[in-house]
Amino acid sequence: MTALQIACVPALSDNYIWLVHDPATGGTAVVDPGEAAPALAAAEERGWQIDRIWITHWHPDHTVGIAAIVAATGAKVTGPVAEAAKIAGLDATVAEGDTITLGDHVARVLETPGHTAGHVTFHFADDALLFPGDTLFAMGCGRLFEGTAEQMFANMARFAALPDETIVYGAHEYTQSNGRYARVAEPDNAAISKRMVEVDALRARGEPTLPTTIGQERATNPFLRAKSAAELADARAAKDGFRG
Repeated sequence: MTALQIACVPALSDNYIWLVHDPATGGTAVVDPGEAAPALAAAEERGWQIDRIWITHWHPDHTVGIAAIVAATGAKVTGPVAEAAKIAGLDATVAEGDTITLGDHVARVLETPGHTAGHVTFHFADDALLFPGDTLFAMGCGRLFEGTAEQMFANMARFAALPDETIVYGAHEYTQSNGRYARVAEPDNAAISKRMVEVDALRARGEPTLPTTIGQERATNPFLRAKSAAELADARAAKDGFRG
């Protein structure tokens, strides 16, 4: 099976849109297009034809580009059934255990509520790829706008159980901020300090710090490393108010 090709497309102030391309079939998916123009331009530059859009949750910075991409390409749009009323233009809806495909590549849909009530994640187990939207970030997790710490803790436990080599394509460039908090939360964690040297160097060059891996997050992410929902809740509250 030919490996998927993935392109990082910066958008808005700190979003990442991901283009997922299957060379075997020519199919290309766009994950969470908060803007249309950057995604369309990146696909055109590579000679990729967008034919599908995958949405993890309803927030506008993940969905505003849908209509223009559909108008330009005719792409079909798939998103979470629990948030269908909040996402205009869906052609198909998915829930826990459903699958989406790109050529021979199959992703299982994981329901990962917390950031929003109906948030989903797309997991390509055979490819070791994870598209968690705003659930998992490098050294962070999503704010609990519509869900609970218990839900987010369950999400983190599911992610932590994945193989270390699983590549994680989070949707925001929050790594420096998350890392500064992580150093305070775990001052004796040498892996965090080492990682931040690399992160700061990448950002100084204007380069993305994503994707990350489950292995990296198991070593450096205070939210993925939390031992209980209460510990995660405390960390989330501390991070929400952190100004370091």
